[in-house]
Amino acid sequence: MQTSPYGSWPSPIDAALAAAHDGHPEWLGFVGDEVWWTEPRPAEGGRRTLVRRRADGSEESVLPAPWNVRSRVIEYGGHPWAGAVVAGEPLVVFAHFADQRLYRYEPGGEPRPLTPVSPVGGGLRWAEPQVRLDLGEVWCVLEEFTGDGPTDVRRVLAAVPLDGSAAQDRDAVRELTDDRHRFVTGARLSPDGSRAAWLAWDHPRMPWDGTELIVAEVHEGTFREPRTVAGGPEESVAQADWSPDGRLLYASDRTGWWNLYRDGEQLCPREEEFGGALWKLGHRWFAPLDSGLIAVVHGTGSTALGILDPETGELVDAAGPWTEFAPTLAVHGERVVAVGASPRTAYEVVELDARTGRARVIGAEHDDPVDPAYYPEPLIRTFTGPDGRDIHAHVYPPHRPGYLAPGDELPPYVVWAHGGPTGHAPLVLDLSIAYFTSRGIGVAEVNYGGSTGYGREYRNRLREQWGVVDVEDCAAVALALADEGTADRDRLAIRGGSAGGWTAAASLTTTDVYACGTIVYPILDLTGWGTGETHDFESQYLESLVGPLAEVPGRYAERSPVEHADRVTAPFLLLQGLDDVICPPAQCERFLERIAGRRVPHAYLAFEGEGHGFRRADTMIRALESELSLYAQVFGLNPPGVPTLELTK
Repeated sequence: MQTSPYGSWPSPIDAALAAAHDGHPEWLGFVGDEVWWTEPRPAEGGRRTLVRRRADGSEESVLPAPWNVRSRVIEYGGHPWAGAVVAGEPLVVFAHFADQRLYRYEPGGEPRPLTPVSPVGGGLRWAEPQVRLDLGEVWCVLEEFTGDGPTDVRRVLAAVPLDGSAAQDRDAVRELTDDRHRFVTGARLSPDGSRAAWLAWDHPRMPWDGTELIVAEVHEGTFREPRTVAGGPEESVAQADWSPDGRLLYASDRTGWWNLYRDGEQLCPREEEFGGALWKLGHRWFAPLDSGLIAVVHGTGSTALGILDPETGELVDAAGPWTEFAPTLAVHGERVVAVGASPRTAYEVVELDARTGRARVIGAEHDDPVDPAYYPEPLIRTFTGPDGRDIHAHVYPPHRPGYLAPGDELPPYVVWAHGGPTGHAPLVLDLSIAYFTSRGIGVAEVNYGGSTGYGREYRNRLREQWGVVDVEDCAAVALALADEGTADRDRLAIRGGSAGGWTAAASLTTTDVYACGTIVYPILDLTGWGTGETHDFESQYLESLVGPLAEVPGRYAERSPVEHADRVTAPFLLLQGLDDVICPPAQCERFLERIAGRRVPHAYLAFEGEGHGFRRADTMIRALESELSLYAQVFGLNPPGVPTLELTK
């Protein structure tokens, strides 16, 4: 056992390794008996490929570079592909990220466009395709820009001909609904095809605030007499589907928790979540089986994959190591496929046999890139915040086999604030966390008030309190770790991306808790963000997070880090994608202008070709190494082999 200061331990987990394992399988589906999904390729410019698992268990990437299976609907995207079997061979329709057109692909051929390119604004975008061979169409969500502004947009359900006749002709796209609602999800058809169900909502609500569940009659491929059957301004329906016998299933939080309902009857009353925040169109937390049972992703905090009997309310979870399941499910017969992970395994494709209860990994199987002895062991903690409120967090102490710190030294800790802010830090293996912990730097992921996974009341703590509750909760965790002797009070840092970047920046302008911070593609100017500097989906998000701009304009200025740059005294690293339309570079540039001349050590790294969320391996490597170098310089650490980040004043 060697004794060496915290932050100086050598580690086999370098930034390149962490970058290579960033991202996870997503958007599962069946094509006949085969399971298909999308998967990231950080080394290929961050594209998403489509993976096919054949009947013999072999996997192949069916679309070579530069094909990128990813939708930009509501900017965060949605389910980007669908498949069917025609004459014994797969037919796949997918959205290509570069031009957002829908393409038809059959193995052995080249993808052929089904939709046109629009010269207007952000163009035509598509999500949640469903192949309707009986009609020779693909039914999807259509997002259509009507002008050059980010909010010049309409969304409808639409049908695209499979024969390619709309590839150059927008008029050949058949609209199934009008655009009375600002946002819609893809329609789910009843087993007999006579009814369709989908979700809709309007500004200023976000989908976790309130949605409407709409049902329409389907006659000869058209929708008739749409009516709202559930949901409302203060009731969020997260997902809808149909039971095999034609009854309407949905997840509603009308009790304060997203629970399952069948034709309005609650199936399994629990203070648990059977749904979540609809950040991407096509997220699925439940899927009905042919037998009448329902596959569910559920839990409080972390999640499990289970089978629910709607007649008895009995719920049986799959056995296995997984502590978190992503909101993507697909079923075929009694087969259920999901994406699960744990603190010891990355996300992998899991198949559950609903008849036997046996679960096994069938795709993207986790393969330890290093000895798992280097992985951190999370501690699930609940801290006490202001007013005695609970704060949930995952604490990852420094850990590296064969190394200890001197007995009187306390470790530095970095508090991680997740994005969203209506999001959640999952309990899974993250090599970016291991990158720090294996070098002797602790990490605390805080699921601050406003996070999902703990019921609507916990989520609503952030209403009109963004920049207050999130900042207070992160600080409370950091100070509690210091007070109990877990962390060094003088070596605390905060970092976060997107909404977490806001929390990090707001923390540096309103508290003296942290010695430094890493701010990643952040929101920094509420007034700018609330008056057109972001995309349509979140353009009125601040109405609930901060308050109506027309009524409380002073609050927007009062809480914005850009307005209080003079209060920043701690060194910081600012990371930004130059193609980010959600949190644009203009906000960072405005903040840096206010910092100029104040002699605060900082660095600004802006990355060409990156949007909201870094996807390229070289970007992620530079970002991680720069972050570690910041901590090394501020905390007096000596991590071996890490390039020095130049800090300017």
